Amino acid sequence: MAQDNKTEKATEHRRQKAREEGQVARSRELSATAAMLAGVLVLVAQGPADLLNWRRFYSAVLDHAVREELSIATPLFGWTAQLVFQWAWRPLAAACFVAVLVSLSQGGIVFAPKLLSPDISRINPAKRLGQIFSLTTVVQVLKALVPGSAIVFIAIGIFRREWSCFSLGIWASPRQISSHLFTLVFEVFWKSSLILLAWAAIDYIAMRQKFEGDLRMSKEEIKEESKQMDGNPHTKGRIRRLQRQARRNRMIQAARTATVVVTNPTHFAVALEYRDNMAAPTVVAKGQNLLAQQIREIARWDGIPIIENPPLAQSLYRTVEVGQAIPEKLYAAVAEILAYVFRVNAQQQARRYS
Repeated sequence: MAQDNKTEKATEHRRQKAREEGQVARSRELSATAAMLAGVLVLVAQGPADLLNWRRFYSAVLDHAVREELSIATPLFGWTAQLVFQWAWRPLAAACFVAVLVSLSQGGIVFAPKLLSPDISRINPAKRLGQIFSLTTVVQVLKALVPGSAIVFIAIGIFRREWSCFSLGIWASPRQISSHLFTLVFEVFWKSSLILLAWAAIDYIAMRQKFEGDLRMSKEEIKEESKQMDGNPHTKGRIRRLQRQARRNRMIQAARTATVVVTNPTHFAVALEYRDNMAAPTVVAKGQNLLAQQIREIARWDGIPIIENPPLAQSLYRTVEVGQAIPEKLYAAVAEILAYVFRVNAQQQARRYS
């Protein structure tokens, strides 16, 4: 029943966690088959040259045996090892390269430190015995028998087809017999390789589907993961409210430095500051409704002029952010208001000192 609830695709975090634990969709059969095919193809490609080298080696050994007696001092083992290395290193290198390439193409490079940590349960004899007689082992054996049976069937069919040629082989030369046998073996090989590749591809697709099924998550798991990754929604909302309140408090405090407050008169309020060292007036605070009322109260308390200009107040509120200078298109309207404010301030100072 728990699996029935896992109807959602795995998230990126779930996939990354599985990858850190070494869980990737990777078929060993596909890598092994591709490596074997690459190695044998290279071996066949260099076959004529290798055959010539082996003939030269046998001729050299026989000539040496005719000229002098073979003994322990004869470097026969070294000659053989050198020839075997020259014959085998290219197929082995090709097989290793293709195996690594196919493995990387299936799951990339996976580094799972958790798998390197010691685990006593991995060497538990009872657990190993249970794995040997488990359903998974039976399935693996059956998976190996299916392509193996197909290969045996193909090999028997080819040799039954060529049985009449074998009966006439007593009249052929050894070279002809060996050449014909090589052709038959190569035919068995490439047909068997196609079967193995097809079976490995099917195995990879099935493993990929099983892997995706194992990674599936329920809606509750996705919600829980979202909470762990991004935090509780209620906590996030509270943090956002506190941040908005902090920005509002800072803006209200900045309104005390304003030169003039332009209002709607009730819905909008924009506090402008202008000093001699400024290139243009700057919006230090703005608000709507309740915040606009708070800005007007601060302006009345601190004696900051309040000018009612609904079009200018709305334009400043919508086009200029707090801390930004006003745009050039509003220079004339703002300059007119500032000139009026400065003129009123000058008249008040004149009355005060008269």
